[in-house]
Amino acid sequence: MKILVDTHTHTIASDHAYSTVLENAAAAQRAGLAALGVTDHAPPLSDAPNRMHFQNLRVLDREIGGVTILRGAELNICDANGSLYVEKDDMREMDYCIASIHPNLYASSDPAENLRAYLGAMEDGRVKILGHPEDGRAPVDFMALARAARDMDVLIEVNNSSLRPISYRRNTRENMIAMLRACEACAAHVCLGTDAHFATAVGRFDESLALLAEIRFPEELVANTSLEKFLSHIARRG
Repeated sequence: MKILVDTHTHTIASDHAYSTVLENAAAAQRAGLAALGVTDHAPPLSDAPNRMHFQNLRVLDREIGGVTILRGAELNICDANGSLYVEKDDMREMDYCIASIHPNLYASSDPAENLRAYLGAMEDGRVKILGHPEDGRAPVDFMALARAARDMDVLIEVNNSSLRPISYRRNTRENMIAMLRACEACAAHVCLGTDAHFATAVGRFDESLALLAEIRFPEELVANTSLEKFLSHIARRG
């Protein structure tokens, strides 16, 4: 299986990331990617750029070194209702948004409460992907989440960063397997994202691909094996 779109990357616009758009694009080109998603953190995360960063993403070239540049953002699920904080007008230039739980802003030990938060976030049509839902710091019923994501045409992310030895997230491998089993059972689509915070991680899906091969996850449920397939999937949502 070949992944041709890295759907989740960060640049120096997020203070805890360390590469520029051009550096990430060059890494994407070396990795043979067709497209790169630039998805910096949105407010109210403390190191996020301000709203003008997202309003002005139209200045990014649509192609750099043969790599299509997709304009995105990683939104924060801020409460049990799935509130995303950022006004819709601030995301007018976005091709897609990821919605993620970050425990420094919100996370519950109650899986039902986290499920309600994800469901609320998915009601927002800007959200095309749920980011790193395998993080054990915010437990959730994966079968219920997969069913809802399928019904709402939202992709569930297989986050490569979560599987790397340096990850600070909890129980990620065990949870990722359970999440993928639920997606397969429900025919819910996933996408692979590196969550790269440094250019050398862009386009590197080694851990994710190894896990998918190990559990024989069906390739037809992976949305970013081509740019066309990914764009077709995210276009289904308003």
